[in-house]
Amino acid sequence: MIKIDDMPRCPAEITLALVGDRWKILIIRELLFGTKRFGELRKRLAGISQKVLTQHLRAMEESGLVNREVFAEVPPKVEYSLTDTGRSLKPVFDVICRWGEEYRESMKEREQ
Repeated sequence: MIKIDDMPRCPAEITLALVGDRWKILIIRELLFGTKRFGELRKRLAGISQKVLTQHLRAMEESGLVNREVFAEVPPKVEYSLTDTGRSLKPVFDVICRWGEEYRESMKEREQ
């Protein structure tokens, strides 16, 4: 977790430090649709390695964006979900998606 004294002064920099990575944004996208197991996330995120997914999930758990729940079963069952703080990123994600759609449309118009 980023300590308050170590946080950048700029709020945009704080946000980018927490979710500015390609994979973190895509993990959030998947978890906005509901709780997922590790294998489900890996399948939905084409191209991500097990190591990178593990690293990002741990970092996001440490920063308070992702909740990891372990069930006492054999084999162990682990589920990931967004915390309230993680879910609070939905409006930000919606704006990013809308901007991407508008950008795609403007590029289509330029090509014509």
